[in-house]
Order: sequence, then structure tokens, then C-alpha cells
Amino acid sequence: MPSTVLVGAQWGDEGKGKVTDLISGDYDFVVRYQGGNNAGHTVIHGDKKLALRLIPSGIMYDHITPVIGNGCVIDPRVLINEMKMLHGEGISTDKLVISCDAHLIMPYHIDLDGAAETRLGKHEIGTTKNGIGPAYKDKAARTGIRVQDLLDEHIFREKLETALSYTNLVLGKVYGMKTYTVDEICEEYLPFADVIRPHMAETAQLLNTALAQGKNILFEGAQGTLLDIDHGTYPFVTSSACCAGGACTGSGVGPKAISKVLGISKAYITRVGSGPFPTELKEETGDLLRDVGGEYGVVTGRKRRCGWFDAVIARYAADVNSLTDMALTKLDVLSAVDTIKVCVGYEADGKRYDYFPMQHSALYPKHVKPIYEELPGWKGQDITGCRTFESLPANAQSYVKYLEERVGVPMSIIAVGPDRDQTIFRGWSSR
Repeated sequence: MPSTVLVGAQWGDEGKGKVTDLISGDYDFVVRYQGGNNAGHTVIHGDKKLALRLIPSGIMYDHITPVIGNGCVIDPRVLINEMKMLHGEGISTDKLVISCDAHLIMPYHIDLDGAAETRLGKHEIGTTKNGIGPAYKDKAARTGIRVQDLLDEHIFREKLETALSYTNLVLGKVYGMKTYTVDEICEEYLPFADVIRPHMAETAQLLNTALAQGKNILFEGAQGTLLDIDHGTYPFVTSSACCAGGACTGSGVGPKAISKVLGISKAYITRVGSGPFPTELKEETGDLLRDVGGEYGVVTGRKRRCGWFDAVIARYAADVNSLTDMALTKLDVLSAVDTIKVCVGYEADGKRYDYFPMQHSALYPKHVKPIYEELPGWKGQDITGCRTFESLPANAQSYVKYLEERVGVPMSIIAVGPDRDQTIFRGWSSR
């Protein structure tokens, strides 16, 4: 059966939660394959908006098995609170499955994350300070602690003692912060096993068995392509593989199982945190897009930086993810502007770039000048009630077609508002 990877094609916050919620009803499993509670997806439940930080958006459907894959890092306190929140809203988490190989975020990871950002000062990465990076760092250093380790107190203590032998030196000697004992962390963390144990599984086996039985899977990415640890604007990136390839390593499912890759892009572009942003608008147009689009982080509440659609980035995302389709979100926000600009290339240090430059230093304001093409807008025309492509204003149709031509990928889903029904399906099929 065909399976799909859903991936952000910009710097995250593209509206992946809504799109997952829209299409996940066609799938049997929804798998979160990377990241931690540094990502937030907003989904609609009745007349309420719910912010999910760890649990896959497929939790909203009774027939779906939501899976947190091995590529994720999990703060058990956040996970359990999110489960309680969903229960309070009448949404069952009984079918939630958690990989036994996912890594745990420990209290010291959060301390290290905040201390490292403070130490970097004006060069800070812009992390959410939730311990994500330090948890992945320990995973790579082979001193991480996994979900399965909660099931054996002896192993948990042994691994924790090894981790603290180094981490306490960094906390105490480098940052002058509180250190930890094995006993105090065990007292807090070992009881989490009682809650997590019923949900724990060898998820690679589970998913491959499901595929063999003819089930299909939606892999739900967090963050976005330009925040990928390898393919993003390093070092201003997250600590995991956000691109479509990460769905394989983060779940244990091979690439032959994937038939579609759906990239999510806003009709403009935003970024949270530090790092280069060639099309950023630092004047009233940027403020207008932020206010009309409600551009504030789901997890942090931070203001998102706003700019015009960047076709250079979109083409890059199409390549590194092998996008077969795109979903264009927040098209309705552009009803607030007279004319619309699209970045089709960069000029930096006397050289033109039509593709993502090899040296990311070319993307910084002192070097880069976006090359724009301007299109007429449809200011003042409310498109939130449109349900077919043909019902959109002519200029809105032209804008979508222009982006398709520039990116080379069909815009198969168009969101014209935040609600589930404020969507135009234009050739999308999960099959």
C-alpha cells in the first residue's frame, strides 16, 4: 500500500498540523519520525484549537494508530501532560505507540540547552531551550538513555551514572549550575515507566508488519527542510533529520515503502529564531503578514519573522525531499496586500544564485539581495469561503500557477483559512 511523507518545505511552522489532520483519515498509521517537544502542531477539535507537541496529529482519528518513532526524543513529563490534556478533551490515547528506541530528554539536557544559548549571546541558535539538542548530542555520543531503559532500574541507573559522570562536570565546572544525583533522577523518572510501558513497542517491526498486511502510513515531520541538521541553514537548525529521508531512519521503514512526499509551504514564508532569511520583511508589510497570519510560535509564543515566498528555497526543498506534491497554506493572508513579490534568485557579492548557494554566508543581509518578480494581488477579496480552485479570484489562481511553474511541483492542496473545511483539494490523492 502507498505511504506518504509529510514534510515542511520552509523553516517550519508551515501548517503541517492542519494538513496532517486533513489527510490522515486516509491512513492506518501516523508516525512522528523526528524532533521532540520543540515542535508544535495546531489541530482543530470541535470548536477548540489544540497544540500537540509530541503526539502525532493522527490521534484525532479513532481508526488511526499514532506512533512516536525511534528518531524522536521524548521528555516524559511533557508526553504524560499532553496525554492528560487529550483525555480531558475526550480524546483517547489508548492506541498511542511509543518506540522503545526513542531517546529520553533528561532534566540536565534542559539545563544545558539554556546555559549554552546564554553563553552564545548574540550568536545564539534560537533553540526552544527544551533540551532537544543536548539529548541528540548524547545520542550521538552514545551516552543517551532510551525509553526502554525505564523498564530496568539496574540498566537505567548504570547508564545514568555514566552520563552524569561527565554532565555534572560540565554543569558545575563550566556553567556553575546545580548538579544531579542518580537517586534524585531515578525518583522522578522511574515511575514514568508505569504510564509509558503499555504504549511501548518495537515500532520498526510493528510498521513493517503493518505494511506487509496492506496497511498504509503517513509519516509526519516536524520543523522544516531549512532546519534539517544536514540540509538546513547550519548552524541555525534543529538537531534531527527533518527531510523526507529522515522518515526512514526515524521509523525503521525502508524507502521502497514511500510513494508520495507532500511538502508544506505557506503562501509567504516565516522563520522563528536566529539565522539567515533573505526575503525577511522588517517593515510594515512584515508586521501586516504577522498580524493577519497570527504568526506566533505554537510552543514558544515568539514572534515569527515574515517575508515573501522564496522560490529558491522551495526548489531546493523539492529536490532534497523528492517532493511529488505541495500543500500551499495561508493563501488567504495575502488578501491583505496590494501586490505580491516572489523571490526567484539571489544576488550576492556580484554573483547571481538561482539555486541554494554552497556557502550559506551568501544568505546574510550584508551580502544578499533577493531578486523579485512582482505579481498583482487580490486585496480585499475574501477567499476563505472558496472551495474550488475556479472560485478563487483570477489573480489568486495566477499566483498559485506561477508558484507551481517556479517550483516544479503541483500545488495539490490549498488552504484558504485555518479551519478544516477551508481547503481546496486540487488533484491530491493518498493513493
